[in-house]
Amino acid sequence: MRTFVHGGAAWGVACPRRPGRVAGVSMAGFRVRDLDALRMVPHPAVTLLLEFGAGSPVLDYAAGRQQRGSLAAGPGLGSGGAVRAWGENVECVQVRLSPVIARAVLGASPALLDGAVVPLGDLWGREASRIREQLGDASSWQGRFALTDALLARRHEAGPPVDPEVAWAWHRIVVSRGLARVDGLAAEVGWSRKRLWSRFRSQLGLPPKRAVKLVRFDHAAHRLVAGEAAAQVAADAGYADQSHLHRDVMAFTGATPATVADEPFLAVDYMAWPSRGTPAKPHVSGDLRLGRRPEVRRLPL
Repeated sequence: MRTFVHGGAAWGVACPRRPGRVAGVSMAGFRVRDLDALRMVPHPAVTLLLEFGAGSPVLDYAAGRQQRGSLAAGPGLGSGGAVRAWGENVECVQVRLSPVIARAVLGASPALLDGAVVPLGDLWGREASRIREQLGDASSWQGRFALTDALLARRHEAGPPVDPEVAWAWHRIVVSRGLARVDGLAAEVGWSRKRLWSRFRSQLGLPPKRAVKLVRFDHAAHRLVAGEAAAQVAADAGYADQSHLHRDVMAFTGATPATVADEPFLAVDYMAWPSRGTPAKPHVSGDLRLGRRPEVRRLPL
């Protein structure tokens, strides 16, 4: 486990040593003694939070409502900057599911989440409490990842797949980093626009146009965290201009691009989700100002 330092807060972060059994699944482990009002930044994945420690994460959202404990959240959770996470002595495995496999793993359509948070027990029943006990009993993070991987693989195998046309459309959106022409997707799969929109929304949990905007924003936000200039990010990410990027970032996060560039929720990604890549600027111990990497320390597993 390594340590991610942001200001006065320190998070323990662990990553699996081996790839998982199911494509489209990524996971990381977190141990946070004092999680203080962390802004949840929208991400183009279904998120599972599997908590098991003595403490419990709390999500504040939607006009003062709260959700505690293990949960599932739809793509784009936190849009508008309305969701904060906090808690003490939090220990959890966080899982990111590609929307293409989320329906099978959840046992329900991601459309039921629709930017909301659902207690995991509502979807998995007793299996949610059983995995919590198993994670708590495991002696290492690698053991916890193995338990989680086995559960996800079992549920994925038993669950219904999405239509190949829907999966292909999602793939096109992702590999283009949100630059795919939405109006052309239906023609490319040989479906009517109405049919693709309906199947995409019901099976993946969001409409194609929203998916394009979310994937594009996610790519742009991580480039801002890497220290790239907003004007360059806007030009490369397909925005009309820097003002367009500013409006999109505000709509998704409720904050300016400069503020989002220093969000710990995004800055920790290079450590927790190595496929995101590392920030472009040189290492500066303990300093997470724009474009700088946090202190990293090795801790025993």
